Amino acid sequence: MTSTASGTAAIDSAALQRLIQEGRGPRLLDVRTPGEFRTVHIPGACNVPMAILREHRTELLSYLDEDVVLVCRSGTRAAQAKAALAEAGLPNLRVLDGGMTAWETAGAPVNRGSERWDMERQVRLVAGSIVLTTGLVGLLVPGVHLIGTAVGAGLTYAAVSNSCAMGVLLSKLPYNRGPRTDIRTVTTALRNKA
Repeated sequence: MTSTASGTAAIDSAALQRLIQEGRGPRLLDVRTPGEFRTVHIPGACNVPMAILREHRTELLSYLDEDVVLVCRSGTRAAQAKAALAEAGLPNLRVLDGGMTAWETAGAPVNRGSERWDMERQVRLVAGSIVLTTGLVGLLVPGVHLIGTAVGAGLTYAAVSNSCAMGVLLSKLPYNRGPRTDIRTVTTALRNKA
């Protein structure tokens, strides 16, 4: 187990792979959206989207033991999930260092579904399109460029606060939702993988 720069207990891809190969693999909770999970995930992982985890964290405790690794795209959402579960009373949680990005880069096994753009790429497309469009229209219509300025301010806030309102909004689109996931679906999956 390692520790990230933020002090979060982490496990790297190689160590997690070894544990899984030795049959001592921890419970894997993937906190990305169902759409992201459906695109690619670690075999055996359970999808527990952040919104469900935050809202039902005390209910989830009865399905979890102390050997849990949290997974997301890069590690940020997993660290937030770790804080939420720790606050609810589950100790010794770990975060997959570098998330799915590091896992795939290491050549570790994955289950793949239909390809879709990840959330970060979608945010860059939408934000960039807004800034470009309002910048061009602003040449003809005074003041329109301020919309692009507002988007830039929002992105700056997102970086500083480590949150992303645009990503949250985009995650609600049917393209990103994937199959419906609720607390009953999550607890059934956790029970079946126990």
